[in-house]
Amino acid sequence: MPKMKSNRGAAKRFSATGSGRIKRKRANHSHILTKKDTKRKRRLRSSTLVDRAEEKAVRQMLPKL
Repeated sequence: MPKMKSNRGAAKRFSATGSGRIKRKRANHSHILTKKDTKRKRRLRSSTLVDRAEEKAVRQMLPKL
């Protein structure tokens, strides 16, 4: 049986933490930033963890995580 292929779009968006959780970038920080408050933009800079309910779906797209 051939190797499983990773979903390349998902591979660019998610990464694993040391404890095995999945990390993602927050949305709304790529364009149209002039109308967004500085405080909001600062919060969007940080990364966050994928919700536990969605982890199974992400792991199916990324067999190596």
